[in-house]
Amino acid sequence: MMEAEDQQQWKRTFYSELPKVELHAHLNGSISCNTMKKLIAKKPGLKIHDQMTMIDKGKKRTLEECFQMFQIIHQFTTGPEDILMVTKDVIKEFADDGVKYLELRSTPRRDNVTGMTEKTYVESVLEGIKQSKQENLDINVRYLISIDRRGGPLVAKETVKLAEEFLLSTEDTVLGLDLSGDPTAGQAKDFLEPLLEAKKAGLKLALHLSEIPSSKKETQVLLDLLPDRIGHGTFLNSSEGGSLDLVDFVKKHQIPLELCLTSNIKSRTVPSYDQHHFGFWYSIAHPSVICTDDKGVFATHLSQEYQLAAEIFNLTPFQERTGRSQKEKEAEQTASPGLNMY
Repeated sequence: MMEAEDQQQWKRTFYSELPKVELHAHLNGSISCNTMKKLIAKKPGLKIHDQMTMIDKGKKRTLEECFQMFQIIHQFTTGPEDILMVTKDVIKEFADDGVKYLELRSTPRRDNVTGMTEKTYVESVLEGIKQSKQENLDINVRYLISIDRRGGPLVAKETVKLAEEFLLSTEDTVLGLDLSGDPTAGQAKDFLEPLLEAKKAGLKLALHLSEIPSSKKETQVLLDLLPDRIGHGTFLNSSEGGSLDLVDFVKKHQIPLELCLTSNIKSRTVPSYDQHHFGFWYSIAHPSVICTDDKGVFATHLSQEYQLAAEIFNLTPFQERTGRSQKEKEAEQTASPGLNMY
């Protein structure tokens, strides 16, 4: 019994201390129970408890229900001081988990009651990043400004302008744009103009795509933009929404994928861990990175995601530490330079 417990403790320590990179972390979805309790204490009139904003072990929700949870969370982050506190807490928690490089992403929001504007929202995130750096946390943090599909193309254009402004003024803290939100809202073609404008301005693109079945045409429209990274790509290699053509396109252009195991399981877009598409992309040595997506909502952390991937897909300690098999190293030598962003 003690040997088994010692082995489990060794594993937890190994994955926690392993230097990690987190490239797909939504700020509001990353709010932990501890931070949520602080927010609830500030706004007791909302009559919401922290269990309403997270999906605990063994539980699942539909994708629609997951997005509804964000609406609850947003009720607590209505002012610049809320955004600042959340940003600092999230950064510290990732640092405590051994993350050395973190990209946060979040959609700028306004609140007429508190007077928060989209610009002051972004400024609050940036202030949180700045203060965390001043506190000498061992983590390097960047920010992707998110376009929420539900906002439509006009709001997307405004978001691009905001991102362009901060790209020029923040010394590489704002790197690019994330397209996310409910994948059933709007159509990809509606966002082509603002996303092309963003590329011309030098903003990197990390696009959520192929998150739901039967979206092959929509996926190809976004892939034609040659994004710098793909968020999820759940059905790219699936007969339900993908195709060999899509897979070949992604392979040809060496577009890295951000893969989030627990998120996909708990939101029911993947039936089981052993069927997760990480296995497919890893087997063909395609550039990909394990991420949390929303560590608060899905009650996980990056160390746990690494351990899950290692145990389910039989990675050796060397592969876990380097993130690459020999096959991947060989592929890396032939890959076009400059496609792995940031």
